[in-house]
Amino acid sequence: MSTQPGLRERKKQRTRETIARAARELFAERGYHATTLPDIAEAADVSTRTIFAYFPSKEDILFSDFPLMKATLAQALAERPAGKEALETVREFILASHGMEKSELDEQLSHCVASDETLRSHLRARLGQLEELIAAAIAKDIGAPEDDLRPHLVAASLTAAFVVLTQRSGSGAKPQTPRDVAAAIDPVITFLRGGLDALKEPR
Repeated sequence: MSTQPGLRERKKQRTRETIARAARELFAERGYHATTLPDIAEAADVSTRTIFAYFPSKEDILFSDFPLMKATLAQALAERPAGKEALETVREFILASHGMEKSELDEQLSHCVASDETLRSHLRARLGQLEELIAAAIAKDIGAPEDDLRPHLVAASLTAAFVVLTQRSGSGAKPQTPRDVAAAIDPVITFLRGGLDALKEPR
């Protein structure tokens, strides 16, 4: 049985990508706040109403890659082999996310977000959604219920580190290479792993 998307689904995906691409180019050229939805509609050759059929808001277009990022992490945590800890899986995810070479447009958009406090807060809120995924996986590792405070403390710290790395990347500062990213995140992972070991058995 074929698992390939049908013509309708492929057409919808192309439209979504066209809108996102047009918007991102305008954000890089004019700035996020100076770009209007009618501007995006004109550049993508669609109606404003069509945009809302694919994206609830202009902010969702700017962060259009986030749903895939979240789904990728969720899949990696769900499918990790027995015995592989959540912290190591998240480390690999962070290295993959920050270690890949960015296009010039991606660099411009990262700088656009990093230089705007409002957009930085929106980025933090979206990356914060990853905390629930990580906390649930850590809870499974230590045999704790998902509402246990300990996994959430570790997940919040790890998510905060991910936010800092993302903002530094957008500001043009190091780390840039996979080695730099690993050098930045590995001490955090080691610290959190030690803390998690101490938290496994509540006093």
